[in-house]
Order: sequence, then C-alpha cells, then structure tokens
Amino acid sequence: MNAPELGLPMAVPAGGLPARVRIHEVGARDGLQNEKATVPTAVKAEFVRRLAGTGLSTIEATSFVHPTWVPQLADAEELYPAVAGLPVSLPVLVPNERGLDRALALGARRVAVFASATESFAKANLNRTVDGALAMFEPVVRRAKAEDVHVRGYLSMCFGDPWEGAVPVPQVVKVCRALLDMGCDELSLGDTIGVATPGHVTALLTALTEADVPVSALGVHFHDTYGQALSNTLAALQQGVTTVDASAGGLGGCPYAKSATGNLATEDLVWMLRGLGIDTGVDLGRLVATSVWMAAHLGRPSPSRTVRALSHQES
Repeated sequence: MNAPELGLPMAVPAGGLPARVRIHEVGARDGLQNEKATVPTAVKAEFVRRLAGTGLSTIEATSFVHPTWVPQLADAEELYPAVAGLPVSLPVLVPNERGLDRALALGARRVAVFASATESFAKANLNRTVDGALAMFEPVVRRAKAEDVHVRGYLSMCFGDPWEGAVPVPQVVKVCRALLDMGCDELSLGDTIGVATPGHVTALLTALTEADVPVSALGVHFHDTYGQALSNTLAALQQGVTTVDASAGGLGGCPYAKSATGNLATEDLVWMLRGLGIDTGVDLGRLVATSVWMAAHLGRPSPSRTVRALSHQES
C-alpha cells in the first residue's frame, strides 16, 4: 500500500494561503527542449495526452522558434495539431511575429513571449538588449490581443544572472511593468538559475504590488538548483500568487544558462499543496505514472523525489 492510499500526506491547512492553485505545466516544452536526443513527435504528443489525463488544466505544448535555436522543438507544426483537440489550455511560445503567424495558423489561442530582466541574458538568448527585445515583442503582443489571444510574458533572470550576479529588484519591476503595459495578460517570474530564496521572493512580490502589478497576473517559475524551489513557492503563495509553473518529473533546464538545472517537479509541488489542503485538480498517481513512462523513453530516472518515492513503493 502506497502513501496516498494511506491518506498521506495528511492535509493540514495553513493560514493565509489560497484555496486553489493552477499549475502551469511546462514539461512538454521547457522540460524537453534541452534533450540532446530527439524525442519522437508521437512520444511528445502522447506525453501531452497523458498529462491532460491527470487533471492538469494548462499544458505548454511547444515553441514556434526557428529550428536552429531549439532543434528539439522543430516539430511544432506536427505536434500542435496532434494535441489541439484536448480539453485543456495549450499555450505555445512565440519569439517573434513569424512565430506568432505559425501558431495562429494552427489555431493556437494562448501564446507566450520570452523576455529577460538582464542585459547579459537578453544578449545570449535573443541577441538583443532588454529594450530591443521588448520592442520586438510589442507588435507580437499587439497582434495577438487583436486576435483575442491570451498572452503570457515570461521574464528570465528575476533573481540572479550567471554573468551579472545579483539582479536589483527595481530592474525586474521595470521590465514587468513594461510587459504588462504592452498588453500581456499574465507574467511568469523566472528564477532561471535557481538562486532565489524566500525573502527575495517576498521582496520582489511586495515591490511589484507597490508598482501596481496585480498579484492575480503573476505566476512563478522556480528551478531547484539549490533545493529552494518548494520553499520559494510557499513564499509566493503567502503573497497571494495562485499560478505556479512546474515540470512533470522535474524535467528541464535552460539552453542559454548552463548553470540552470531542472524545473520544480510537478509531483513535488502537488505533494506539498495536497499537504497544505490546497486544491490543484491533479491526480497524483496518474501524474507519477506519466513521469515514469516519460523517464523510460528518455532512458533515465526522474529527478523528482515524489516520483521516486511513489514509484518505488509501487514496485
């Protein structure tokens, strides 16, 4: 008998936390984009289908970037139609107007742009300055909103940069404000190299609130490089955040920041939220089974501790 069948974790609610959290699942895009061996399109499509079967409501499907940038996602035109009929939201990344054209042609109704809080990462990722990248995104966002398409703005390096070190909070707030003023519906605050700590998370969210950025428009995206992803997530929940990015099985990293390790594992997040009495709508058993299945295709075990614990018990 495994832990969930024993009623574990026991739900013990804590004050000041949301009743429900929406998980923005990034495993199929951010989780797989760094894989060196090409994952077959059919396997990716089945991965998305299985994730949809767990109760996740938002699953980032792919990215319409140029194939030379991210070869793993060169099959976006094949993959998206294969999963478009699923009863979930399927956002896709679009780096420019050409990417937006490709996404809209396939019927995508949720897109995301990818900005940076630092000049160094903007140069490495987009070959532009921060302001130059924002200028590139402005017509993308404007056109998407004209088509009544939901737009998410990813913001990388919110808590630290591998070239510049510490990133001043006002610098992050300025770019967040620019993305919202441009028309983005929501923002995802990225701890790209996993250096955030709870006090830093609280300070940034407080500063954003003071800059009239509504917490309802914010999501958080933590990497577990230093084992801080769950504690940082809890700090964000205490500030009213209700959208958390996570990757099934803890897959992922960042191709432009070599010190970035895996994303927060969705299973680890669900385990913590279940223990806090917070609803996610996710079937943890199905999610674990999905990550075990994907790990088998990738030829290595999942780094998620919850996946390892529950799959070991089941075996």
